[in-house]
Amino acid sequence: MYEVNRSVAIIRPQAPFLEWLKGLSHDIDPSLSLASLGWDCNAILIPAADDLASMQHFVLEHYRVLFEAELADWCDDDRFWPEALTPELFAAWFDIQIHSVLTDLVEEPLQRAAFVPLDLDLE
Repeated sequence: MYEVNRSVAIIRPQAPFLEWLKGLSHDIDPSLSLASLGWDCNAILIPAADDLASMQHFVLEHYRVLFEAELADWCDDDRFWPEALTPELFAAWFDIQIHSVLTDLVEEPLQRAAFVPLDLDLE
């Protein structure tokens, strides 16, 4: 076992996100629920910190890129996104759970690749 020099933030969708999602298209499964969205929600690595407040602050500093990534996972056309992506809206749409200790049980070294966001301006 190895302790990793990061903490983890889990981004769990809430009811307003589900309502937006279901309003996007008739292709969305009507049985989609918060439980199913939360079962495999996104987890992000954040700097290791000793106190919850600094970890929460770090996530909120990056709310916009996180918000955009969450929306783009379901809808790559930003014309259908909420007009103003504010920290308050992010907090209403997502519950952020912070976990301060990350332990790696795998012997093989971690691998990293640069994140390439969707280019929403391409036609």
